[in-house]
Amino acid sequence: MAERVQTGALPWRKVAGKGLEVLLVTSRWSARWIVPKGWPMRGKSLAQAAAQEAFEEAGVKGRVATTPLGSFQHVKNHPLGKLEVSILVHALSVERELDRWPERGQRQRRWFDPDRAAELVDSDELKSIILKLKQGQPELS
Repeated sequence: MAERVQTGALPWRKVAGKGLEVLLVTSRWSARWIVPKGWPMRGKSLAQAAAQEAFEEAGVKGRVATTPLGSFQHVKNHPLGKLEVSILVHALSVERELDRWPERGQRQRRWFDPDRAAELVDSDELKSIILKLKQGQPELS
């Protein structure tokens, strides 16, 4: 089976008195905490597609890292059956948080400190990616 690749964004910001925070969204169907993610987009790099997903799913815009922080495996339910997908996660430095966005009524979004965010996601690989963000500011495009 050919590997299927999606792109994801890990939105982050620094808050005075709190430090680093990351933004998670709920999945549409299970309400689990996840990062915004989606399929590659024609005419966009994976980093640009990750930024687009962050806008559509979480209502945030900012500067995206061209190099992924890492990847994690995810099994998607699909009409043709279960699909195993590798998700490349790009850090996104949030510059604007919008009041209205395409999937606002379908998801919740919430800021967490990285340790709490890592506790909330299901994937051990994604936990590691979130904690890796604490180690330094990623290179942004």
